[in-house]
Amino acid sequence: MDLKLNSEEQAFQQEIRSWFEKALPEGHPYKGGSIINMTREEMADWQSILNSNGWGAIGWPIENGGTGWTDPQKAIFQSEAARANAPGQSPFGVTMVGPVICAFGTDEQKAEHLPHILDGSRFWCQGYSEPGSGSDLASLRTAAVRDGDDYVVNGQKIWTTQAHIADWIFCLVRTSTEGKPQEGISFLLIDMKTPGIEVKPIYSIDGDHHLNEVYFTDVRVPVKNLVGNENEGWTYAKYLLGHERAGIAGTDIIVNGLANLKTVHGYLAETAGDSYQADSFAKRHAELSVRYEALQMLENRALFASEGSGDSLILPLPMKTLGTELQQDMGDLAYDMLAADSTVLFSAESFQPKVGDNEPNYREKAPHLTHSMLFNRASTIFGGTTEVQKGIMSKFVLGL
Repeated sequence: MDLKLNSEEQAFQQEIRSWFEKALPEGHPYKGGSIINMTREEMADWQSILNSNGWGAIGWPIENGGTGWTDPQKAIFQSEAARANAPGQSPFGVTMVGPVICAFGTDEQKAEHLPHILDGSRFWCQGYSEPGSGSDLASLRTAAVRDGDDYVVNGQKIWTTQAHIADWIFCLVRTSTEGKPQEGISFLLIDMKTPGIEVKPIYSIDGDHHLNEVYFTDVRVPVKNLVGNENEGWTYAKYLLGHERAGIAGTDIIVNGLANLKTVHGYLAETAGDSYQADSFAKRHAELSVRYEALQMLENRALFASEGSGDSLILPLPMKTLGTELQQDMGDLAYDMLAADSTVLFSAESFQPKVGDNEPNYREKAPHLTHSMLFNRASTIFGGTTEVQKGIMSKFVLGL
């Protein structure tokens, strides 16, 4: 579904494009940045820059600091951000817990947390997955027992991105063992400085430290930090997961990845000789581009879906599935292409992505492609494994 822009939308597009061109000129160190390769200070600075222009959280309600933009305007902004190779915002505050607090939080919770998310001064992480409870999230066992004005939390979370730099964690906890598993889950906001919280690093295949284990031992959390009603956290979790899965689809990552692959292909087609299968790689790149167009159609459809409608609930699942599979296949293509010059694949620099590089030199693009290929091996797992997502989609289609 292509966006057909009217004159006002075209003017808006030009305004956004001009701003990004000024904010992120060629060679800017934030270009191409993400939570994977930017420091906390850099992410906070970029969030502050966006917020100072009123764009800190374009999808939030206007009364909570959002823009009040129409759906086409939001789509234009996202498209122009991708075009400019703008860094992604840390999603855990702006995209995940922020909308939950806007929709279900108390006035006190909104006043306490939303301004700090907007200005980049408070970082969040997500306490969902546990050992044995990932895609089957309803089986989680981290317990929160009421004790006066506090909950006492004991348990463990795993694969917790950014926990080592986060100020707060939004956490699913079990507050009841009666009824269906989903009926005994609550949604807590927990200060990471609270005594009894321990964070241990997990190093992933790309060699970086993104992930963590988080242990809770008799952690006291004020009852006022409960979002919504006790034992209704599953409702808020599903609301959040829709935002997360749509984000994991990574359309901005894909459009820039395809551009990088085109740069690499063009160079190797001219220089690598007969060993480089130019026609085969060009065909694979074209197939990936067509799949990206299909993903864009889903994304545009999701943007215009009414809140709570069937489309808004189910579309994030195929978006996540298609997007993450596409990211992995892009990585595989990059690796096959770069095999024509294997020295760039296994050098130490290959594991250090170079942020801000815009030179059309494939040797400088190669390290980022290698790093992305390794990181994206997990993309079909986090946020709900592809196999589980396909099962959910099948049941939805069949009405089961």
